[in-house]
Amino acid sequence: MSTTETSPAAPDAAGRLLLIDGHSMAFRAYYALPVENFTTTTGQSTNAVYGFVSMFLSLLEQERPTHVAVAFDLPGGTFRTQEYAEYKSTRDETPPAFAGQVELLQDVLEAMGVPTVTSPGYEADDILATLAAQGQREGMEVLVCSGDRDSFQTVTDRCTVLYPIKGVSTLRRMTPAEVEERYGVAPERYPHLAALVGETSDNLPGVPGVGPKTAAKWIRLYDGLDGVIAHADEIKGKAGQSLRDHLDDVLRNRRLNHLLTDLDLGIDPAADLKLTGADREALARIMDALEFRNLQHRSERILPFADAGGAGTDTDSPAARLEAVTIAAVGHDVAPGDVGQWLGTHLPPREPVTPIGLDVVGVMRPGQGDATMIALSDGAAALVADLSLLDPADEEALTALLADADRPKVVADAKGSWHALHARGIDLDGVAADPSLAGYLCRPEQRSYDVGSLAQRWLGIDLEALSAPQDDQPQSAFDLESLADDAPAATALAAARRAAVLLPLQRALEEQMRQRGVLDLYTDLEMPVAATLTGMEDAGIAVDDAVLAARQTELDARVTHAAEGAFAAAGHELNLSSPKQLQTVLFDELKMPKTRRTKTGYTTDADALASLYVKTSHPFLEHLLEHRDAIKLRQTVEGLRKAIAPDGRIHTTFQQTIAATGRLSSTDPNLQNIPARTEEGMRIREAFTVGDGYECLLTADYSQIEMRIMAHLSGDEALIEAFRSGEDLHRYVAAMVHGIGIDEVTPQQRGHVKAMSYGLAYGLSTFGLARQLGVDTAEAAGLREAYFARFGRVHDYLEHVVEQARRDGWTQTMFGRRRYLPDLNSDNRQRREMAERAALNAPIQGSAADIVKQAMVDVAESLTAAGLRSRMLLQIHDELLLEIAPGEADAVEEMVRARMGGAAELSVPLDVSVGRGTNWRAAAH
Repeated sequence: MSTTETSPAAPDAAGRLLLIDGHSMAFRAYYALPVENFTTTTGQSTNAVYGFVSMFLSLLEQERPTHVAVAFDLPGGTFRTQEYAEYKSTRDETPPAFAGQVELLQDVLEAMGVPTVTSPGYEADDILATLAAQGQREGMEVLVCSGDRDSFQTVTDRCTVLYPIKGVSTLRRMTPAEVEERYGVAPERYPHLAALVGETSDNLPGVPGVGPKTAAKWIRLYDGLDGVIAHADEIKGKAGQSLRDHLDDVLRNRRLNHLLTDLDLGIDPAADLKLTGADREALARIMDALEFRNLQHRSERILPFADAGGAGTDTDSPAARLEAVTIAAVGHDVAPGDVGQWLGTHLPPREPVTPIGLDVVGVMRPGQGDATMIALSDGAAALVADLSLLDPADEEALTALLADADRPKVVADAKGSWHALHARGIDLDGVAADPSLAGYLCRPEQRSYDVGSLAQRWLGIDLEALSAPQDDQPQSAFDLESLADDAPAATALAAARRAAVLLPLQRALEEQMRQRGVLDLYTDLEMPVAATLTGMEDAGIAVDDAVLAARQTELDARVTHAAEGAFAAAGHELNLSSPKQLQTVLFDELKMPKTRRTKTGYTTDADALASLYVKTSHPFLEHLLEHRDAIKLRQTVEGLRKAIAPDGRIHTTFQQTIAATGRLSSTDPNLQNIPARTEEGMRIREAFTVGDGYECLLTADYSQIEMRIMAHLSGDEALIEAFRSGEDLHRYVAAMVHGIGIDEVTPQQRGHVKAMSYGLAYGLSTFGLARQLGVDTAEAAGLREAYFARFGRVHDYLEHVVEQARRDGWTQTMFGRRRYLPDLNSDNRQRREMAERAALNAPIQGSAADIVKQAMVDVAESLTAAGLRSRMLLQIHDELLLEIAPGEADAVEEMVRARMGGAAELSVPLDVSVGRGTNWRAAAH
């Protein structure tokens, strides 16, 4: 966020009061950010909350208020609507996606310790004006953040309005001089001008033919609105007559736009609105639920916290113990060549073996990694080394320690650290613990698991503050006087702090995992999965760039052809990526039915256009949708080509701590989103081929794993029998639901039942099902009822899952993976329903993720134990892709079928399909 002037200096003794119009700024945030980019995995829109909170944090950082309040309007009328029923009546209906976001925002503000204020019968503007007047009487400087120009009347030498001129990211500082320059009147007379001109957004009509310049001239000439009215008969011309004809409107406007400054709010700004500090746990919980990873980081950096002062004052606190760590740096405290001696003195092998905390600085990507600095610590002493400064003896000593499998190491992001060190020719072995994985299992909704975030959450230590330079207080032997300007020294100090905190952090997390019942899941599954993924990422997958180049050429032609078809259907050329031009063609020229209204016009997002095409079948939409699809595929191909490493392979990064359900994701590039059910996607898969020294690729995937888990967990005999029948599952289930023979089931019936089955497993509501199937909610509800009539135990299971989770506060998978859902008991309906959908989704999708992870570990261990050269390359949700060494195909297939089929015991068999081929497409089955 930025303002048009320099932010103010530090507050004076009386304090600085920041007042915000909650609804006004939330609406602006809603229209400033696209809804489709701010939706949680449970389907809750959050763009208004995100935009508001982002703006608020920027205001705290830039304006440094000591006191804060956010005012909200209440539902129902006010004294203004009682006098004039048409007041604000022309405003658009509240967008469906905005519904509930104000309540979520209020929950965030409560966790932040920010007072929210309402007053029945009055608007937020009146609350702000009253508090602004009170604050100034108490000697405070006041800032009012509002998108309502009526707030300009509060502007004084001690009160500035921060008025948004671009979304909520750019605010203009409306001072007395600024108001007068822009409107030609002093702030207290701005409502006089508005009474004459009118206010469209409030549905207050002004005097026809009288604009701001004329109104301002009259106000200056006759000393205010009362003078204008008193001299109305003297004002000549059409404007004067228009004024006389509409005096009643002017007087009404003035009554309504006058902000009250004497409401009885029962608030003393100095005492009641002081920023006392956020509730760290409550804020983390709601930020996690809203999936605001970046805002969580910013909040921890900017907000004061109610518990911030306790830890640092205790000499035995984690923070105090961390500050007592002796830190040495190669090149400052340890001379080149003396690293081995330092390690022998400070980190010697002991009985019992003591672990070492390791922090690696550098590029952590597979195939492109590079370590530039490392830090080692046992919690009492720490050594930090810029790897470019090491002499051969130092490098040999460090390399030997890092490669020692018998010396346990605690490493955050052990997988990325391995890649960074491996690129330097340094082996990392003996990784015993990874706090990022431990933190993930303790709080799977948390959005970040870096050492700083974990130390803040579990130890109450602000590493950033500890590692910042302090005046006249050296923090380590290698701190330079110019530390603030010495980036390498600052980086080294931060690395040393992270290394030193790893051991106490891991101990705290292990205790948390023990309490949460997930310690075995950590040691027996997540840590072995991380080791398996490290090998997969390092191997990468071979890619034929010539095939990708051919696909790119084909897609270029498809993009051009689709654009030409769209131009022909529209009758002229246009920018198919411009929402504004598309709105003109669709709704003005082609007269198509209007889509959802947004601030910038009628939406042209993908869902809206697809729905419009179903209604109209218009060729312009057909070509437009084709154009968008081709561009998306072309971008995928372009990204893949850029990702090919010098070894001719793509090394993706598997993310283990992103999805709360336990599913893995893939990034840089994402190899899990290449379409598998379209011809275009399969043609892209042809480019992924077998590498040199290997004979084929092998794919193995689970058939309908979520539905098998549903049958197992629910114990529904009808569903279990459907699997045992040997018939096509969805056709069999559709026959049961509709009471017809299997041969009578239509493709549409099968498709609807398939969507229903998977929708239940993913917590899909009746409304969501109707939207997915393109039917009305009544038909979707009927299908749901018919389904449950046949599969009653499924219904009972789903009901039980939510109720059990409501009692426990969490739900869990077959492997014991927990997902904490405190919002199941929330008074906020939106948050409660989000949590209910998550409770339905987590046990089934999470169990499927755990089974696939177990299969990965078992397959990798079996390959190694059998001495086979074949290796796993990719995991695509319920599919594994392996590269097979010559002569090993049959043995590997048999082993994969056995390990995947035996990864869990279910009441229905885990069916595994296997295929082989020289490329990914050919290996499909």
